[in-house]
Amino acid sequence: MLRIAVPNKGSLSEPASQLLREAGYRQRRDRRELVLADADNDVEFFFIRPRDVAVYVGAGTVDAGITGRDLLLDSGTGAVEHRALGFARSRFRFAAPEGTCASLEDVRGKRIATSYDGLVRRFLAERGVDATVVHLDGAVESSVRLGVADLIADVVETGTTLRAAGMEVFGEEILESEAVLIRGDRPSPAALEILDRRIEGVLVARQYVMCDYDCPAANLAEAVELTPGLQSPTISPLHEAGWYAVRSMVETGDVNRVMDDLYRIGARGIIVTPVLACRI
Repeated sequence: MLRIAVPNKGSLSEPASQLLREAGYRQRRDRRELVLADADNDVEFFFIRPRDVAVYVGAGTVDAGITGRDLLLDSGTGAVEHRALGFARSRFRFAAPEGTCASLEDVRGKRIATSYDGLVRRFLAERGVDATVVHLDGAVESSVRLGVADLIADVVETGTTLRAAGMEVFGEEILESEAVLIRGDRPSPAALEILDRRIEGVLVARQYVMCDYDCPAANLAEAVELTPGLQSPTISPLHEAGWYAVRSMVETGDVNRVMDDLYRIGARGIIVTPVLACRI
């Protein structure tokens, strides 16, 4: 039975469970459940703290897990990234009181407060920068004012919280993080390939919708250029001579523009439906 670690709380938890649910796996209904067996798919899920997922996967206690790239790198374990999942995106940056730091060179010899000390130490070591890293659990913005640190390294979204604390980001980005599927650094079990294929199917399906429409024969070539699909659209003659039914996958972000263009060239009966899952 494949053993998978899933975040039990935080911004990763619900999107991860939703992804697995769409991939055809059972998920817990009660947030107090810590273990869930899905016998039909020969999988067992363990709901644990997001920061601990990489630790369990790296130790071989579970076969795979979903966590953030930041948490994976910060863990320092043998777990490896298998697939990016496209949600829970964030950026890690240095920030300091306004006007005090402009580049990474200004970090040398200073104290850096962060909740991701492993990640920051690795970043600094790779660039040959010597600084003191101070580990704090959350609310690192206050550390400078309280005299614990000279600057911070943290997740930056809009920067509003930093500006309110009189701080500004500087230097190169430490990391672009997002949710990732991780595995151990051992040969993967065959069941993991099935999990990966299902997840890929859901991620691809989220990027596309199915577009069906009727098109006059005279404009069929132009319509096909608008909706080429992944390989080629499906085209069938209608009962009425001179008309064809066309079915093609269209990128979700372009669908309204494509519908407008199809209508302009004479296509009618244009219908769009969601794609729940697929295998490419």
